[in-house]
Amino acid sequence: MPSHRMPSEADIISTVEFNHTGELLATGDKGGRVVIFQREPESKNAPHSQGEYDVYSTFQSHEPEFDYLKSLEIEEKINKIKWLPQQNAAHSLLSTNDKTIKLWKITERDKRPEGYNLKDEEGKLKDLSTVTSLQVPVLKPMDLMVEVSPRRIFANGHTYHINSISVNSDCETYMSADDLRINLWHLAVTDRSFNIVDIKPANMEDLTEVITASEFHPHHCNLFVYSSSKGSLRLCDMRAAALCDKHSKLFEEPEDPSNRSFFSEIISSVSDVKFSHSGRYMLTRDYLTVKVWDLNMEARPIETYQVHDYLRSKLCSLYENDCIFDKFECAWNGSDSVIMTGAYNNFFRMFDRNTKRDVTLEASRESSKPRAVLKPRRVCVGGKRRRDDISVDSLDFTKKILHTAWHPAENIIAIAATNNLYIFQDKVNSDMR
Repeated sequence: MPSHRMPSEADIISTVEFNHTGELLATGDKGGRVVIFQREPESKNAPHSQGEYDVYSTFQSHEPEFDYLKSLEIEEKINKIKWLPQQNAAHSLLSTNDKTIKLWKITERDKRPEGYNLKDEEGKLKDLSTVTSLQVPVLKPMDLMVEVSPRRIFANGHTYHINSISVNSDCETYMSADDLRINLWHLAVTDRSFNIVDIKPANMEDLTEVITASEFHPHHCNLFVYSSSKGSLRLCDMRAAALCDKHSKLFEEPEDPSNRSFFSEIISSVSDVKFSHSGRYMLTRDYLTVKVWDLNMEARPIETYQVHDYLRSKLCSLYENDCIFDKFECAWNGSDSVIMTGAYNNFFRMFDRNTKRDVTLEASRESSKPRAVLKPRRVCVGGKRRRDDISVDSLDFTKKILHTAWHPAENIIAIAATNNLYIFQDKVNSDMR
């Protein structure tokens, strides 16, 4: 669904999320809008053809605000969207900007009542003296309307910017994290939350790290993990204490002194953490690598994949243009066998955990033509170049894929490239099935 006009800042996609069945896909942008795409049902003429994703609903989730106490503008940009497991015919999702989390309900209406006794067709009250007989109202078919309504607003829970939200497997609670604190909310209670992690030091000059992401375990409602700017992961158990400042497990890789540099701490900061669907593993992304951790092994990751190692020699210029602070996300496929993350030049990377093969693909206008097959791309660093190789010096660092999502059960991925959403279906690449 690429757009051919120059993107405005407000159109830049800031989050992408499939719902639990994969039937719906939501994107949030910097302009505070949420766009929901729905997968079309399979056609009767071609029962095995995959349904395309079409726009289902668009609504304004957040507006710009002003914090008068701190004299700060609060952007409308959507930081994260999380779907709630579906309980009835309606769908529900949480969306958040830097300060305020909102719960939205999405419902369909394809019938309208007609034949009111006390109202006319325009909805005005009739003169009761003219009502001489009673009629039974009937439901008449109408064009499908998708209605999005705000159900709850969870505000004033965070002093710092919210970087992640995660719905608990109990389907009743969720947590929200900012740089220094994590709060636990009940979905039915908006006026209070419980602080479950607080790493704010008594003196802010002693601050050495911040929280970068957090997520609930997919099956155990008492477990959650949060990552830090120092590259560590802390697994916490809410049964142990009300305030989880003391973690149950600390996952940290010892630093190799020979690789130590001025940029070591910046590039080791974890920008995203995701539990595997099985709940056995955790996937983390830092600036140059993705790592797979086993919950039973804290000392080091069991797998490390280089995303763009060719940038190691360019860290100085990436620091100067602020790219080194980009926060890339990562995703598991439905069977936890392949992982995906974004890179520069609208490239995204996939790593097959079983075969150890990896591939670089590009989200571009050429590859977005229907039924186009994605060609693997290669970045070369000096020396001989193959015909289709791209030189590391000609990479476009303004084109970056920070946000990706994988369908929970099928080989369908959603890639956000600036203001364009690309959806690749079926065999993303024959080697990476």
